[in-house]
Amino acid sequence: MNTQTNEEPSGPSGPAGDGDRRQLWGPYLSERQWGTVREDYSAGGDAWSYFPHEHARSRAYRWGEDGLGGICDAKQRLCFALALWNGRDPILKERAFGLTNGEGNHGEDVKEYYFYLDSTPTHSYMRYLYKYPQAEFPYRDLVATNQARSRQEFEYELLDTGVFDEDRYFDVTVEYAKADHDDILIRITVANRGPDEATAHVLPTLWFRNTWSWYAGAVAAPRLAAAAGPRRTATVRAVHPELGSYDLRCAEAVPLLFTENESNNERLFGTPNASPYVKDGIGRAVVEGEKEAVNPAAEGTKAAAHYTLTVPAGGEEILRLRLAPTGSSLSLTGGFDTVFRERITEADTFHRELAPPDASEDEARVLRQAVAGMLWTKQYYGFDLETWLSEHGLDPWSLPRPGIRNREWFHMVSDDIISMPDKWEYPWFAAWDLAFHAVALSAVDTRFAKQQLELLLQDAYLHPNGQVPAYEWNFGDVNPPVHAWAAYFVHLVEERTTGHADPAFLERTFHKLLTNFTWWVNRKDPEGRNLFQGGFLGLDNIGVFDRSAPLPTGGRLEQADGTAWMALYCQSMLQIALELVEYNPSYQELVLKFVEHYLWIAGSMDRVGDLGDGLWDEEDGFYYDVLRLPDGQAVRLKVRSMVGLLPLCASTVFRPRQLERIPGLRERLRRFADRHPSLSVTLASAQAGETGGARLLSVVDEKKLLRVLGHLLSEDEFLGPYGIRSLSRHHAEHPYTFWVHGEEYRVSYLPAESDTGMFGGNSNWRGPVWFPMNVLVIRGLLNLYGFYGDGFTVECPTGSGVRMTLFEAAEEISRRLTRIFLRGEDGRRPFYGGQEKFRDDPHWRDLILFHEYFHGDNGAGIGAAHQTGWTGLLVTLMKIFGTLTPGDFLAEPARKERP
Repeated sequence: MNTQTNEEPSGPSGPAGDGDRRQLWGPYLSERQWGTVREDYSAGGDAWSYFPHEHARSRAYRWGEDGLGGICDAKQRLCFALALWNGRDPILKERAFGLTNGEGNHGEDVKEYYFYLDSTPTHSYMRYLYKYPQAEFPYRDLVATNQARSRQEFEYELLDTGVFDEDRYFDVTVEYAKADHDDILIRITVANRGPDEATAHVLPTLWFRNTWSWYAGAVAAPRLAAAAGPRRTATVRAVHPELGSYDLRCAEAVPLLFTENESNNERLFGTPNASPYVKDGIGRAVVEGEKEAVNPAAEGTKAAAHYTLTVPAGGEEILRLRLAPTGSSLSLTGGFDTVFRERITEADTFHRELAPPDASEDEARVLRQAVAGMLWTKQYYGFDLETWLSEHGLDPWSLPRPGIRNREWFHMVSDDIISMPDKWEYPWFAAWDLAFHAVALSAVDTRFAKQQLELLLQDAYLHPNGQVPAYEWNFGDVNPPVHAWAAYFVHLVEERTTGHADPAFLERTFHKLLTNFTWWVNRKDPEGRNLFQGGFLGLDNIGVFDRSAPLPTGGRLEQADGTAWMALYCQSMLQIALELVEYNPSYQELVLKFVEHYLWIAGSMDRVGDLGDGLWDEEDGFYYDVLRLPDGQAVRLKVRSMVGLLPLCASTVFRPRQLERIPGLRERLRRFADRHPSLSVTLASAQAGETGGARLLSVVDEKKLLRVLGHLLSEDEFLGPYGIRSLSRHHAEHPYTFWVHGEEYRVSYLPAESDTGMFGGNSNWRGPVWFPMNVLVIRGLLNLYGFYGDGFTVECPTGSGVRMTLFEAAEEISRRLTRIFLRGEDGRRPFYGGQEKFRDDPHWRDLILFHEYFHGDNGAGIGAAHQTGWTGLLVTLMKIFGTLTPGDFLAEPARKERP
């Protein structure tokens, strides 16, 4: 097999991800399956309480599996992961621990330190690091202390507990190297960072996902059993009716422990077990000394090799294992290290070629870990909604029942590898997250990026009414419609990086999105005024009110962001149609359709309104939501937030040759302008000079653009030292307040964690920096630069006297974002915040975490610690935007013909 990663990477070709043999095995195991909606069979829908961490070691999962640094096949039939015990913990460490939504003072939060250090697109080489304390893991302390803290206090982290004092911990590194697509070499290195000799129990674990316990008459379970092998080795044979037979061989003759991946009903529910061998049997045998908890017959559906290592101070021990089809050459001596060297060399080559030519050593390191995080957070996602709902006593004709989610999604069946936001905090897909993931992944693996974008548009996901599923807590919620933007972006990246376009991908995506676009128009514009309502639209607590709930005032909200998102959606569909015209003239009519639709939406946003009811505020030079009260009054909610910046992101530049390819476009635009003069302002005139007579469709004309940019580029408002803030810093001294029935609703600038419980309290859009929105703003500025060119400059920062083109302003924002992760002159990476361990310790200071969002003033990482998903857009900034030149936006695109 050629596993070299400098060949064109390839994503799974089918829904299950089995189509590409090179990706049959990968890091598809979740970090957390407990506490998910999939595993929730409670009456009231309290997923966190129904299946807590305390149950996870003893209770068989229904829909997926989890583990430390693990891998599995693309259908998650056979899983491999690490288990550890330091001789002091009350339980075997088999999965990452964290706080539930109700336990954390800022919502759910993982309380572990693990890092995705390396991966290639085909997972031919992967590396993962887990830091395991030698003292007893402080489970109770973490819960109790965080519960006692208010929302105004910092979170209590694992480093704060003191368990890493004097470096008394193990660095446990797991590496995987593929000798073939299904032949995986495993190297586990246990390094003692402490001052004294210490003992570590290391249990590489192999098990089958439980697919046999849930149906009457189900086929027999697959089996694991000890098998004969060379002297001084130990072998577990895994036989599965679909996957075939695999052997896991250990280089040492260590004890093998076997049990069943079945729930311990006696411990959990006080009812008898069918067998004495249950899911927690290995943990009980190791930690509690219950030898009878494992099967003396050396067979079952879960098995572990038990290594007991005494590691000297500052020393390390290395374990070698190999997972391969039965009958393969399973030598763990000759050739083992050679394969690792070859795979590491290939990974080095891949990442060296990926990094920009002028990248520093530190920039290349950060980029490599960003890519690794994106690739490690692929996850198998299995969820059959019809089965799940029927297990809750519902059928498609049942009436709604409190506590039962997603009853309108009976059609939905997931059996796929999906890019996740974070495999602990968010071990489920979210529609708009996934679109941004695809944008980031396009710099690494365009085929997988395209497959991910098409996935949610397949019949197994897309609702018959055209709605895209949002996320498992409520598939019927509304995420911002960014799929079309992402599809067009990925298309352009593929064409730029490979020299070949894929119009067939654009066509397939475009036709599915037509259905979704129609759903938006019919469902989210209740009065047909092209002013859209989408609820919270993923921006959680950015507004005065909870926008996903009924308004306390009654009435409705006309959303500046909902309408701007639809303008962006329309503009993206227009750009796709323009691209497809290059290959097929029959798309001309759809170009004209989306031009007119765009003008109506842009005109609705542009309207000032005689009664102060327009989204544009002339006095402030900004866009705001409008609250329409039951008595007909309209009130602008003057919160300067990312909501009002989104109109910058929706613009389309027509090049002269594109206009020539659509003969009726000029005449149609002229007639439209004559009939609707109030809307024609959104169609800018041809610009003289280097833009060569281009025309622009934009929500903002030049006058409004300058005013909005004045806010955007002001360091007293949105432009922070580490990117664009989600809320203007103006509200630090001037909070926005709104009174309803004697109750105050307030929006203040909060650069870090949320101080409210809205949306669980673990998300904050009132000041921090969010990567996806920054990338949209940057892309919007670059698009506008393609029209205005070098003759249009703005002060950046506002009031500084320094003038920049829009291209240079976009570069400046990108530099500030990238600076979050790079080591400064003081040796500190801003995302570390005040953690001295990360700043000073050589075993910590080059480990990068790609947080969910970042402090608006100091760049500290906040929220989910491993949200590499859309924060992985750093790859886009460094690899895509970082290599663009002004000429890329000013030049006439090349003529294309259908292949």
